[in-house]
Amino acid sequence: MIARVGSGAPRVGITGIGAYAPERVLTNADLVKMVDTSDEWIVERTGIRQRHVAEPDQATSDIAAPAAREALECAGVAPEEVELVVVATASPNMLFPASASFVAEEIGARNAAAYDLLAGCTGFVHALSQGYAAVAVELAKRALVVGLETLSKLMNWRDRTTCVLFGDGAGAVVLERVEDGGFLGFELGWDRSGGFDLCVPAGGSRAPASPATIEQDLHHLQMNGREVCEFATRAMVSSAEQLLVECRLTVDEVDVYVPHRANRRIIDHAVRHVGLAPEKARVNVEHYGNTSSASIRICLHEAVAAGTMFAGQTVLMSAVGAGLTWGSALVVWGDGR
Repeated sequence: MIARVGSGAPRVGITGIGAYAPERVLTNADLVKMVDTSDEWIVERTGIRQRHVAEPDQATSDIAAPAAREALECAGVAPEEVELVVVATASPNMLFPASASFVAEEIGARNAAAYDLLAGCTGFVHALSQGYAAVAVELAKRALVVGLETLSKLMNWRDRTTCVLFGDGAGAVVLERVEDGGFLGFELGWDRSGGFDLCVPAGGSRAPASPATIEQDLHHLQMNGREVCEFATRAMVSSAEQLLVECRLTVDEVDVYVPHRANRRIIDHAVRHVGLAPEKARVNVEHYGNTSSASIRICLHEAVAAGTMFAGQTVLMSAVGAGLTWGSALVVWGDGR
């Protein structure tokens, strides 16, 4: 699915942004004590040096609230003015009710509709498209889109192929109609052929929780790393290229590239094959690891805070995730309303 925002369509942009990472930091040196690995092995293959991990009593919605409040404050929007809360997560508080309802309650968004969206690491881009659409057609004047994960709760800490990769964190943006800047288009997709290359096999209707599923360790995240990596390198490039063509932009017109932080190899491949100058990419995978649907949002927040992304710049975002899914978004960064 690919769509370019028409010239006559209302402008919808990001007017506020926030992020939060749990205080606890798990370094590669810490992991060496837990599983058969080494700092050199992790850095060489992923570029990751540390990741943030939620405390045992921190649920997914708990780490969302600080990011959401910061985004609202940045936008100058009161919680009760939010009319839609979309939470993208693969690690919800529970199957239902939606984690979005917990987030809305905690921040005081009592006038908002609230629901979760599950698209793995691509969740942020998919949620952005839904938030954009709702605001564009005036279903909501203001939407709060949150990407958050506590994937540490789903990790098998004896599996070095997965536990070294992922971290916890949250990011949030406020979407409103704007006078300057705004979204230019979205490209979203899905490929069922690798649907079980990245999954948590049990706990749903296909394999309900039972002594057998627990004994077989089916409630932890499982991944076919080679297949996912090959898919990711293809999908992130093709998605970005197709969106640029649809929006009639050249690679040279992209000022900032914010890829999903899967690992450093995939990011470097995407930058090189899309044809972007390396200095245009915003990457912080070494500090956070793969925070799934929160990764792009945290990186956007850091870029804005550091002054390396500012109004008028064209920003390209791309991600791949479980499903297997992919998605890209183009936005001209604004300075608020």
